[in-house]
Amino acid sequence: MPQLNPAPWFAILVFTWLIFLIILPPKVLAHIYPGEPTSQSTEKPKTEPWIWPWY
Repeated sequence: MPQLNPAPWFAILVFTWLIFLIILPPKVLAHIYPGEPTSQSTEKPKTEPWIWPWY
């Protein structure tokens, strides 16, 4: 039964993890995200009181 021989499957497992851990992270981290967040000021905007004409 060939599925009981661990030799080819162990090599496939090792090469797969090498791809995941060495090759893919720099490719993923190289992406630039559009719309970088801008910092907002810490000042509170001045609010005007509502003027109710019927009150």
